[in-house]
Amino acid sequence: MRGVISSYFLKTFIACSQCKKYNLYNLSSHYSSKSAGDGDGDADVQWPRRVVTGLQPTGELHIGNYFGAIRRCVRLQEQGDDLMIFIADLHSLTTRQEPSLLQARVLELAACVLAAGLDPARAVLFVQSAVPRHAELCWLLTCLATHARLAHLPQYKEKAATMKEVPLGLLLYPVLQAADVLLYGGTHVPVGADQLQHLQVAGALARTFAHRYGRAFPAPRALLADDGSDRLRSLRDPNKKMSKSDTDPKSRILLTDPDDIIELKIRKAVTDFTPQVTFDPETRPGVSNLVSIHCLAEDKLPEEVVQEAEGLTTAQYKRVVAAALQRALAPVRARAAELRARPNYLRDVLRHGAARARVRADAVYERAAALAGLR
Repeated sequence: MRGVISSYFLKTFIACSQCKKYNLYNLSSHYSSKSAGDGDGDADVQWPRRVVTGLQPTGELHIGNYFGAIRRCVRLQEQGDDLMIFIADLHSLTTRQEPSLLQARVLELAACVLAAGLDPARAVLFVQSAVPRHAELCWLLTCLATHARLAHLPQYKEKAATMKEVPLGLLLYPVLQAADVLLYGGTHVPVGADQLQHLQVAGALARTFAHRYGRAFPAPRALLADDGSDRLRSLRDPNKKMSKSDTDPKSRILLTDPDDIIELKIRKAVTDFTPQVTFDPETRPGVSNLVSIHCLAEDKLPEEVVQEAEGLTTAQYKRVVAAALQRALAPVRARAAELRARPNYLRDVLRHGAARARVRADAVYERAAALAGLR
């Protein structure tokens, strides 16, 4: 059994000092000769390690959100990182949001993050829009970004292709992401593979700013999880990622699902006609998805789980997976329920976090603004 450090955003490889399950890739060295730690290329520049990440309040949280983002943040805190987590309400506006629901979703996300073990005395938890410097730095960086670079990003092209009228905010999404990180001198960002190119944009903008005006921020590095949390698939169609936007509610397990619903969804999960339990995501995606869920629930390797399941049919194994997941989520669900009943406490945590974030943001932004001639 291994401990893991558990969304937001590859040639140099660095093993994480406390956990072999997570790999740190120096993203900027893959694309340029400059280190991610020296925004303008000066090798002697040392930036204090700071992890910055954002979570979107876009609806009900599923286990992919929990294991891949929320729990990962908590475990970064536990390894001693200087951690800043913001609830990305500005980002959520790039898709249509019901205003009356947005604040409720912000508090729900805060409750889940705190229920998972985040300590607001050790980490900074705040709402993005409570720190206006995010938008101000975004404008400075927008003036350095190019339409061609942003429009070429795969995520933009994929989403824009489904829209009759594409909002400008969707195009500028990666620039705001860059501002989110650079505003706090973020050196490391927990990211999924699908966000690597967006983090590359952040590094490029940090270097461009340094070349034009002077050094203001480090080029951030990617913290990639290798625990399978970014591999969780739909329970109904394992060829697709688990997603809150899937029209079939049985495709995902919500953090708020009671035990009987968890058992039902696991029992109904699509597998195949081979009864043995094996881990082969390419040829057996359904069963492998169950193994991944089991691994996350009990902090185990796939080979450990498969060995323990020897002699079980997939039907029998589903009961094992459901029980493991129920045990893993029960304390988080219980604590989240307690926190939902204390909305004023949640607001206080977010308010105090925003005050701490504004102090850090002001220092970085004022330096950048002065370098750009705005002061």
